[in-house]
Amino acid sequence: MATQSLIDITSLSPKFQDLYAKAKDFVENECIPAEKTYELQMGQNENRWKIIPPVLEELKAKARALGLWNLFLGQDYPEGAGLTNLEYSLIAEVTGRCPKLAPEAMNCSAPDTGNMEVFAKYGTPAQKEKWLKPLLDGKIRSAFAMTEPRVASSDATNIETNIRRVGNEYVINGLKWWISGAGDPRCAVYLLMGKTDADNKDKHRQQSIVIVPADTPGITVVRPMKVFGFDDAPEGHCEIIFKDVRVPVENIILGEGRGFEVIQGRLGPGRIHHCMRCIGMAERGLDLMLNRVTDPTRRTFGKTLAEHGTIVADIATSRIEIDQARFLVLSAARKIDQVKAKGAMKEIGMAKIVAPNMLLKVLDRSMQAHGAAGISQDTPLAHFYASARTLRYADGPDEVHRAQIGKVELRRAAEVSAKIKEQKEKSDRLAAQSSSKL
Repeated sequence: MATQSLIDITSLSPKFQDLYAKAKDFVENECIPAEKTYELQMGQNENRWKIIPPVLEELKAKARALGLWNLFLGQDYPEGAGLTNLEYSLIAEVTGRCPKLAPEAMNCSAPDTGNMEVFAKYGTPAQKEKWLKPLLDGKIRSAFAMTEPRVASSDATNIETNIRRVGNEYVINGLKWWISGAGDPRCAVYLLMGKTDADNKDKHRQQSIVIVPADTPGITVVRPMKVFGFDDAPEGHCEIIFKDVRVPVENIILGEGRGFEVIQGRLGPGRIHHCMRCIGMAERGLDLMLNRVTDPTRRTFGKTLAEHGTIVADIATSRIEIDQARFLVLSAARKIDQVKAKGAMKEIGMAKIVAPNMLLKVLDRSMQAHGAAGISQDTPLAHFYASARTLRYADGPDEVHRAQIGKVELRRAAEVSAKIKEQKEKSDRLAAQSSSKL
């Protein structure tokens, strides 16, 4: 891994340095070697939706004993490890090298991380006791129900799910899909976004988020959605019907009409976590490529793969792209530490566009170097690729982030134009003075 050449790890807190060293050792020597065992224990039959592989529970126990637990919750939260966003981002990169096992083993996997941050940041004492505490303990899992199939959910103001207050209850009706984690047998709670005030003239005050226990009557998990054929059991990405689902009014998060405020607080740091895991996956993809192309038993036209110029160029390009993306993501993480997520939206958006696209390119080159094995189940590359492609939608599609970045840049236009005008006027004056002396 090239992280240390890009940032001075020793300049960060001693606590981080200790956790970082432990995380690297844990991922490389415990999680990655356990991947095959995990797949064998999961199996391929319908029971995989009910099974929690024992090896995962063993890894969780090891991680907790090492203090590698809930590291994502930063300095603003007493429940967290006290790391900065920059520090946790570096650890997230490490876990990205084994995305199926390492994040969950350390209780740092989506969507739980975002949901725990919502409870920690906005939850009442009762909500924290009932839901945050068992989530932090790793006893339950959760899901975030926002996306819908009947509308363009990239603009969340389109969401149609209805949340209607009736006495001391909210009654929920709607259809959701791509709800990650909803298939997991440990999923005990949803944070659901819907409209409590569809007629509000302020379209960003129409939505609210409510806590919905997963065993509430009226909830039907229809099916898991597949990503390039992967169903990601046991957590899945599910389609869910909510029909006359009733929850008490105290299950509202922050208050009616404050849904957008909550999701913005939830998504900012989480986007950076995704991006750094992308860096880790890309690093592993490049490592696998290096291992493959230097294998002396694999020769084409009398040469090892590494002796072909196109392969050398692909390796160099991958190295460049990974390091460029890492700089951008770490810059965004540092900006969050300095001015909070709301003040770093441009940097977050740039990182969110660049990291998954970079990962797709690096993985594609690695798959190509592996030949048919690269798209098979014999390497993690194909599954990495499928996951990377979804990240161009998750937490806002590329187009939304790109539009936001463009708008932020355009705010500088008047200042830029004034400066250019001033420079031109000065240039004209200097030229006129010079001409008069000739």
